[in-house]
Amino acid sequence: MYKLEKAELMREVKDYIYITLGLISYSLGWAAFLLPYQITTGGTTGIGAIIYYATGFPIQWSYFIINAVLMTFAIRMLGPRFSIKTTYAIFMLTFLLWLFQLIVNNYIVAPDMTPDGKPLLLGPGQDFMACIIGAAMCGVGLGITFNYNGSTGGTDIIAAIVNKYKDVSLGRMIMICDVVIISSCYFIFHDWRRVIFGFVTLFIIGVVLDWIINSARQSVQFLIFSKKYDEIADHIIKDTNRGVTVLDGTGWYSKGNVKVLVVLAKKRQSLDIFRMVKRIDPNAFISQSSVIGVYGEGFDKLK
Repeated sequence: MYKLEKAELMREVKDYIYITLGLISYSLGWAAFLLPYQITTGGTTGIGAIIYYATGFPIQWSYFIINAVLMTFAIRMLGPRFSIKTTYAIFMLTFLLWLFQLIVNNYIVAPDMTPDGKPLLLGPGQDFMACIIGAAMCGVGLGITFNYNGSTGGTDIIAAIVNKYKDVSLGRMIMICDVVIISSCYFIFHDWRRVIFGFVTLFIIGVVLDWIINSARQSVQFLIFSKKYDEIADHIIKDTNRGVTVLDGTGWYSKGNVKVLVVLAKKRQSLDIFRMVKRIDPNAFISQSSVIGVYGEGFDKLK
C-alpha cells in the first residue's frame, strides 16, 4: 500500500514538473517572439494579446480573468485531478508571462526596438521567422503540458472536454475553436497580413502539438519466439514494467510446440526489449509491429 501511494505521488510530482517545463516553453514563445512582433494566435492567450495590442492592458491579466470564468463552468466536466492541474497551469502561466516579458523587455539587449521601446530579438522585418519560432515553442509547450494531464485553459479546456468524449485530434479541435479569435485581429490592425501570420502560427502550433502527443503515445507490439521464453518474460516484466502474455503455438514445419510471447510497449522501449532478448537468446525470432491505440493499464485510458 505504501509503495503504491509513493509511486502515485512520484507520478504526480513528475506531471507537475513537466507541465511547468511546457509552460516555460509556451510563455517564452509568446514573450520573446509573438508579442514583440504583434502576432496573434488563438486561445485565451490570443484574446489577451488582442486586448494588449488594442489597449496596452497586460496579456497575463486578461488571460487570468478569462480562464477564471471558464474554470468555474468547466471544473465539473473535467474532473478534480485535471481541474487542479489546469488551475495550477493557469496561475503558473500568468506568472511566467509576466516574468518573461519583464526579462525580455528589461534585461535582454536586442539589436532593434519596436516604436514603444520593446526589444526585437530577430530585428525588424523578421515577422515570419518570429512567427515560426514562437509557434514552435508554443506547440512544444502545449504538447508537453497535455501529455502530462495539464492544460493552459481557455480553448484548451474546450478541446480537452471534446477529446475526452470524442476521438477528435486536440490540435484540430483547438484550430476550429480559434479561427474567430485570429480573424478578429483584423479589426485592431486593419492588416490582412497579421491575420495570415496568425493562421500560420495556429497551423504550426497544431502540427507540433499533434506531433508531440502522437510521438509520446506511439506503441508497438512484439511477438517473441524463443526456447528461453520464461527468462525473457521475467526480464521484460521486471526491467520494462510491461506485461507479457504467453501463447501456445505449433510450428507447422517442425510440428513442434512453441511458446509465443506477446508484449505491448511504448515505442521508446523497443531498443531496450531488443537488447534484452538478444542478450538472453541471440537465436530468438522477433516480430515488431506498430499499433494504433493501446488502451488500458500502463497506456491510454479507455474513453
